[in-house]
Amino acid sequence: MQMKGKTVIVTGASSGIGEAAARLLAREGANVVLGARRAGLLEQHAAGIRAEGGSALAVAGDVEQEDYHASLVERAIERFGRLDGAFNNAGITGDLGPVPAMDSATWHKVIGVNLTSAFYAAKHQVPALLSGGGGSIVFTSSFVGHTIGLPGMGAYAASKAGLIGLVQVLAAEHGPAGLRANALLPGGTLTPMAGDDPGFHDAVRAMHALKRMAAPEEIARAALFLLSDAASFITGTALLADGGNSITKVQARSGRA
Repeated sequence: MQMKGKTVIVTGASSGIGEAAARLLAREGANVVLGARRAGLLEQHAAGIRAEGGSALAVAGDVEQEDYHASLVERAIERFGRLDGAFNNAGITGDLGPVPAMDSATWHKVIGVNLTSAFYAAKHQVPALLSGGGGSIVFTSSFVGHTIGLPGMGAYAASKAGLIGLVQVLAAEHGPAGLRANALLPGGTLTPMAGDDPGFHDAVRAMHALKRMAAPEEIARAALFLLSDAASFITGTALLADGGNSITKVQARSGRA
């Protein structure tokens, strides 16, 4: 029960890593506020957590809207009395293609969902966390834009790299008040975003030292670690949970793989 009595917001909680994290945090004793667009699915997951003896509240909305982030914080405090952590996990890849051919609408959409939403989240979550004496805020970034640039993913890479810069500033600004901020960088994970193309999955598996993709629960455990007191001296970092993806790239460039 690493999170017993703590209240945590999880966005992108309707599927994949976010859903797995919400369930794991609840099993570890947290009061979980689930955020995503799909209200019916979100409430279904929250009901499932409550049926297992956990504590969960579903708050549906669009992470591109600042008032939704304010609402998540308000509802968390209204229901559970405080906010102790947040896992800002919502994200999209967007339409893929080379930068010169990219539609500006694609760029703005990806930046909006992946990066601007993180700014809105921090703007409203940080004061609530500080009012309770601190806490932990985690953002899902990516190895794309950090250890490798994948063709066709310019907007995604820029948005995810931007999260790491945001985390570093948040950590420096609010560390003295007891707030920790970190980025979590998963490798290829078997989520709905990964699709169901076997050929694509084979290619992704080959990019990792472990030669497989992660289950969402494996990334959720890394998020739990960063949110918990077990990571009490970790802040401002980009934590790779990538199955050796990054070191495999290094070996490949040096001709040893």
